[in-house]
Amino acid sequence: MVPEITCPGCGLRMPKSDTAVYHGYFNTSPECWSVFTEVLGAEFGNAVIFGQVHQLTVDSYAVQHAGGVHPDKSVAVHLTGLHLVLGRGIRPTNVPKFLQLLVADVKTWPNFSPPSHRGRLTAFDVTCTRSMEGHMNAVRAWAGQVWKAWSEHHGAIADFVDRHLGSRVHVSEYSSS
Repeated sequence: MVPEITCPGCGLRMPKSDTAVYHGYFNTSPECWSVFTEVLGAEFGNAVIFGQVHQLTVDSYAVQHAGGVHPDKSVAVHLTGLHLVLGRGIRPTNVPKFLQLLVADVKTWPNFSPPSHRGRLTAFDVTCTRSMEGHMNAVRAWAGQVWKAWSEHHGAIADFVDRHLGSRVHVSEYSSS
C-alpha cells in the first residue's frame, strides 16, 4: 500500500510520489505542487484559458499555500490579485500591471495570518475537468472559495490596496464589466 501525503497548505491527500519534487517557499507538498504544474501546463497551452483565469490560478494557489517560510510579500501580492479580480472586478489580464505598481511602492509588507480552513476546492479539482469551459469554471469556483476563506482580512486588504494603488484600480477600462 502506497502511503498518503497530505499537503500542509490545502489539505489535498495524494499517494506519496518518489518523483515529485518541490524546493520553493509555498507551504505545499511535492505531490500537490506537481498537480499545480499540471494546471499551469493546461493554461500555458491555451491562450483563452490563460487570459481568462491564469491570474486567479496563481493567486489562489499562492494564498491557499501560505504559511511556513512563504514570505509576507508573496501572500500580500496574491491576496491583492484576488481582491482586484473578485472584489473590484478588474480583468485578470490587467492585474499584473497593478501588482507591479504595488511591488514598486511597498517598502514594508503586512502579515496576513492564514485562515485555518482555506477552502475545500484545490488545484486537483481543476485537473478533473475535461473542457476549456470546465477548467475556467473550476478555477473561478476555487478562487471564490479561497478568497472567502480569507474574509477576515478583506477590509485590511482593501485598505492596503487603496493606500498603495489609490484610484488607479477604479479606472473602468480595467474592469470586466
